[in-house]
Amino acid sequence: MGNEKMKWLIKSEPDVYSFDELIKDKQTAWTGVRNYGARNNLRSMKLGDELLYYHSNIGKEVVGIAKVVKEAYQDPTTEEIAWLCVDVAPVKKLKKPVTLEDVKSHPGLAEMALVKLGRLSVQPVTKFEFEEIIRMSKN
Repeated sequence: MGNEKMKWLIKSEPDVYSFDELIKDKQTAWTGVRNYGARNNLRSMKLGDELLYYHSNIGKEVVGIAKVVKEAYQDPTTEEIAWLCVDVAPVKKLKKPVTLEDVKSHPGLAEMALVKLGRLSVQPVTKFEFEEIIRMSKN
Protein backbone atom coordinates (compact mmCIF):
# COMPACT_ATOMS: atom_id res chain seq x y z
CA MET A 1 0.00 0.00 0.00
CA GLY A 2 2.99 2.31 0.47
CA ASN A 3 2.15 5.86 1.43
CA GLU A 4 -1.35 5.72 -0.11
CA LYS A 5 -3.58 7.83 2.13
CA MET A 6 -6.59 6.20 3.76
CA LYS A 7 -10.09 7.47 3.05
CA TRP A 8 -12.80 8.02 5.64
CA LEU A 9 -16.31 9.36 6.06
CA ILE A 10 -17.21 11.61 8.99
CA LYS A 11 -20.76 12.57 9.91
CA SER A 12 -22.16 15.71 11.39
CA GLU A 13 -25.69 16.99 11.68
CA PRO A 14 -25.74 20.18 9.57
CA ASP A 15 -27.61 22.08 12.29
CA VAL A 16 -24.85 21.14 14.76
CA TYR A 17 -21.75 21.69 12.58
CA SER A 18 -22.17 22.03 8.83
CA PHE A 19 -19.52 21.80 6.13
CA ASP A 20 -20.05 25.53 5.46
CA GLU A 21 -19.10 26.20 9.10
CA LEU A 22 -15.92 24.14 8.63
CA ILE A 23 -15.10 26.21 5.54
CA LYS A 24 -15.66 29.40 7.56
CA ASP A 25 -13.58 28.12 10.52
CA LYS A 26 -10.82 26.73 8.22
CA GLN A 27 -10.12 23.95 10.75
CA THR A 28 -11.78 22.24 13.72
CA ALA A 29 -11.19 19.56 16.33
CA TRP A 30 -13.48 16.59 15.56
CA THR A 31 -14.64 16.10 19.15
CA GLY A 32 -17.52 14.37 20.87
CA VAL A 33 -17.14 10.88 19.39
CA ARG A 34 -18.41 8.43 22.02
CA ASN A 35 -18.49 5.16 20.11
CA TYR A 36 -15.56 2.73 20.38
CA GLY A 37 -15.64 1.72 16.70
CA ALA A 38 -15.66 5.35 15.58
CA ARG A 39 -12.93 6.18 18.16
CA ASN A 40 -10.75 3.37 16.79
CA ASN A 41 -11.19 4.82 13.30
CA LEU A 42 -10.11 8.26 14.59
CA ARG A 43 -7.04 6.61 16.12
CA SER A 44 -6.16 5.08 12.71
CA MET A 45 -6.33 8.39 10.85
CA LYS A 46 -3.07 9.81 9.54
CA LEU A 47 -2.06 13.32 8.55
CA GLY A 48 -3.43 14.11 5.09
CA ASP A 49 -6.04 11.31 5.02
CA GLU A 50 -9.05 12.41 3.00
CA LEU A 51 -12.55 12.55 4.49
CA LEU A 52 -15.98 12.59 2.93
CA TYR A 53 -18.08 15.04 4.96
CA TYR A 54 -21.59 13.67 5.44
CA HIS A 55 -24.58 15.64 6.71
CA SER A 56 -26.59 13.19 8.84
CA ASN A 57 -30.22 13.38 9.99
CA ILE A 58 -31.02 16.47 7.89
CA GLY A 59 -30.14 16.07 4.22
CA LYS A 60 -28.41 12.69 4.56
CA GLU A 61 -25.83 13.49 1.92
CA VAL A 62 -22.10 13.76 1.29
CA VAL A 63 -21.49 17.49 0.83
CA GLY A 64 -17.73 17.97 0.88
CA ILE A 65 -14.18 16.72 1.17
CA ALA A 66 -12.00 17.44 4.19
CA LYS A 67 -8.62 16.18 5.36
CA VAL A 68 -6.89 15.28 8.61
CA VAL A 69 -4.54 18.08 9.69
CA LYS A 70 -3.68 16.74 13.17
CA GLU A 71 -3.62 13.09 14.22
CA ALA A 72 -5.52 11.65 17.20
CA TYR A 73 -5.15 13.24 20.63
CA GLN A 74 -7.14 13.35 23.87
CA ASP A 75 -10.62 14.82 23.28
CA PRO A 76 -10.64 18.08 25.28
CA THR A 77 -14.44 17.90 25.73
CA THR A 78 -14.14 15.07 28.28
CA GLU A 79 -11.97 14.05 31.22
CA GLU A 80 -12.08 10.40 30.09
CA ILE A 81 -8.81 9.42 28.44
CA ALA A 82 -10.56 6.75 26.35
CA TRP A 83 -11.91 9.40 23.94
CA LEU A 84 -9.91 10.93 21.11
CA CYS A 85 -10.33 13.55 18.43
CA VAL A 86 -8.49 14.66 15.30
CA ASP A 87 -8.29 18.06 13.64
CA VAL A 88 -9.85 18.40 10.21
CA ALA A 89 -9.78 21.09 7.53
CA PRO A 90 -11.97 21.57 4.46
CA VAL A 91 -10.62 20.68 1.01
CA LYS A 92 -13.64 21.51 -1.14
CA LYS A 93 -17.40 21.54 -1.28
CA LEU A 94 -18.93 19.06 -3.72
CA LYS A 95 -20.55 20.60 -6.80
CA LYS A 96 -23.61 18.41 -6.17
CA PRO A 97 -24.26 16.60 -2.86
CA VAL A 98 -24.46 12.81 -3.09
CA THR A 99 -27.47 11.58 -1.13
CA LEU A 100 -27.74 8.42 0.92
CA GLU A 101 -30.43 7.36 -1.57
CA ASP A 102 -27.91 7.80 -4.45
CA VAL A 103 -25.37 5.69 -2.56
CA LYS A 104 -27.89 2.94 -1.74
CA SER A 105 -29.09 2.75 -5.36
CA HIS A 106 -25.51 2.34 -6.71
CA PRO A 107 -24.71 -1.41 -7.02
CA GLY A 108 -20.97 -0.80 -6.57
CA LEU A 109 -21.54 0.92 -3.21
CA ALA A 110 -23.79 -1.73 -1.62
CA GLU A 111 -21.01 -2.84 0.77
CA MET A 112 -20.08 0.70 1.81
CA ALA A 113 -20.02 1.26 5.59
CA LEU A 114 -22.47 4.13 5.09
CA VAL A 115 -25.01 1.53 3.93
CA LYS A 116 -23.97 -1.39 6.20
CA LEU A 117 -23.04 0.50 9.41
CA GLY A 118 -25.42 3.42 9.13
CA ARG A 119 -25.01 4.64 12.71
CA LEU A 120 -21.21 4.74 12.80
CA SER A 121 -20.12 8.41 12.82
CA VAL A 122 -16.53 7.83 11.64
CA GLN A 123 -16.06 5.07 9.09
CA PRO A 124 -13.50 3.79 6.58
CA VAL A 125 -14.12 4.27 2.87
CA THR A 126 -12.36 2.33 0.10
CA LYS A 127 -10.48 4.17 -2.65
CA PHE A 128 -13.14 2.98 -5.14
CA GLU A 129 -16.03 4.21 -2.93
CA PHE A 130 -14.34 7.58 -2.41
CA GLU A 131 -13.68 8.08 -6.13
CA GLU A 132 -17.18 6.91 -7.05
CA ILE A 133 -18.81 9.42 -4.65
CA ILE A 134 -16.65 12.20 -6.15
CA ARG A 135 -17.62 11.07 -9.67
CA MET A 136 -21.32 11.03 -8.71
CA SER A 137 -21.03 14.58 -7.31
CA LYS A 138 -20.01 15.85 -10.75
CA ASN A 139 -23.07 14.49 -12.61
